[in-house]
Amino acid sequence: QVQLVESGGGLVQTGGSLRLSCVASGSIFTINTMGWYRQAPGKQRELVALVSLDETTTYGDSVKGRFNITRDFAKKTVYLQMNSLQPEDTAVYYCNAGGVKKFFDLGTHEYWGQGTQVTVSS
Repeated sequence: QVQLVESGGGLVQTGGSLRLSCVASGSIFTINTMGWYRQAPGKQRELVALVSLDETTTYGDSVKGRFNITRDFAKKTVYLQMNSLQPEDTAVYYCNAGGVKKFFDLGTHEYWGQGTQVTVSS
């Protein structure tokens, strides 16, 4: 079984910073992409940031220049450094692992974490 566990969410004031972490565990051979998505009340889930095997990064338009995603391949961990936080960033943040190759499995899979709440007070 594969699990993603997020941590680092919480309450922060406008202009503050938070760092989210997500650790993947289980029978994992390789992970193509690791990233973060978020869902705010009344809105669809949206891409925040992702990083691929070749370390190419992609950011959602609303967070460009404020957030930074990094990946530790050895630890199967992805981080999201969030700076200059605004109330509009309030959401549940979900870790995602895509193109996951498991041992003794020819296919690939996608996994989601349980989510961690980020609340930015005005």
